[in-house]
Amino acid sequence: MLDGETGPGESWYGAATRLLAECGHPADVPDALDLSGGVKLFGCDRDTHIGFRRMTRADLPAMVAWQAEPHVSRWWDGDTGDVAAAERRYGARIDGTDPTRLWVLEVNGRSVGWVQDYRIGDHPDYALLTGSPDAVGLDYAIGAPAFVGRGIGTRALWVYLRDVVRSGYPEAGEFFAAPDHRNAASLRMLDKLGFARGLWFDEPQRDGRVDTVVGCSLEVRRVLGWH
Repeated sequence: MLDGETGPGESWYGAATRLLAECGHPADVPDALDLSGGVKLFGCDRDTHIGFRRMTRADLPAMVAWQAEPHVSRWWDGDTGDVAAAERRYGARIDGTDPTRLWVLEVNGRSVGWVQDYRIGDHPDYALLTGSPDAVGLDYAIGAPAFVGRGIGTRALWVYLRDVVRSGYPEAGEFFAAPDHRNAASLRMLDKLGFARGLWFDEPQRDGRVDTVVGCSLEVRRVLGWH
């Protein structure tokens, strides 16, 4: 157990990394455990390896299966009942001709879910709803039921923000996610990662319904620091 304080202009992640190095653990990378309180909690876990790779068409059958899981379909506006539908929706993202980047989450080498990121300004209708056109938006889901409820989501999203999103958008000052207002687990996970809850707004879905979501923003410099 280590404790310390951030220095002037130092990010929370920067302070955690510095404290580890000062105690002789420069190779360890701190994972955010809970940044929602007055005391920020980080940890290191060498037993679970989390990684991300770009999605390919070979992943589409898994994507269809993940979106059919009840814990995902309740919140995800999916219309991918089969691989052909998934190809129509995600093919351009896989090819890189759509500005949204699509990734597969792997835990110890096993594919268990997906995430995506995009500049909100590239989607004008959504930018009007969010009021954050300069932010980087993200969506996420663990699809494999065996990996739900084990604390993996918080760690995985932290690694994704730190290693994938920040490097992909080095100029971005804000990351943004908007879970359904009833999705307490997702909102709590964002709290733990240092996101601040903000504007509630109604978001039209592909099936014609309108969901009320909570805009959650992470200030990159305060939490992660600049590159």
